[in-house]
Amino acid sequence: MEESTRESSTEQRATLTSPLRALGRLTRRLYDWVLHWAATPYGMVALAILAFAEASFFPIPPDVLLIAMCLGTPKRAWRIALLCSIASVVGGLAGYGIGYLAWGHVDHYFYAWVPGFSAETFGSVQELYRQWGIPIVFTAGFSPIPYKLFTITSGVMELSLAQFLLASAVSRSARFFLVAWLIVRFGDHARSIIDRYFNWLVLAFCVLLIGGFAAIKWAL
Repeated sequence: MEESTRESSTEQRATLTSPLRALGRLTRRLYDWVLHWAATPYGMVALAILAFAEASFFPIPPDVLLIAMCLGTPKRAWRIALLCSIASVVGGLAGYGIGYLAWGHVDHYFYAWVPGFSAETFGSVQELYRQWGIPIVFTAGFSPIPYKLFTITSGVMELSLAQFLLASAVSRSARFFLVAWLIVRFGDHARSIIDRYFNWLVLAFCVLLIGGFAAIKWAL
């Protein structure tokens, strides 16, 4: 009886972990595919396309390619960060358009195929919008949170387009220029610094930012 129970438990764990392993392998292949563009003459074009796509549907953040390209040509780091910022803001505008114009027709495709999307997650993001509005766009643009969730939700919630573009431009530029500055300042050591601490620093900043908005809201 005990052996049967153990075998059943093992089978259940295998059933649960197999999809996770498959997803991990797929993500790693996408990561490697994105990274290889840094060593080609098409790196800038690839970075622009990646930054655009990540803001609306693609799972791999552009930081991966941005870091590799800045390490390869640190003298061009600011230009690379600018391109990445512009392409990401334009991609965010495309995500806004999806939410504003077509979400009722394409939502099931996103739930089925785009990592990070689910009806429950989307409902939670909408609730955040009701509470915070534009500050949540800035937070998402600067943080490791999947930005596409918030660009599309901005359109669904019919957030002011001018406010959305301003928050996107400031937050995306702050994030990518920070990465470029770390590369210029610390050189080859920047990769390990970014890998170890970047997300934690960003999350801490976002906690302070949201806390500040909460204090303002409470005071008013």
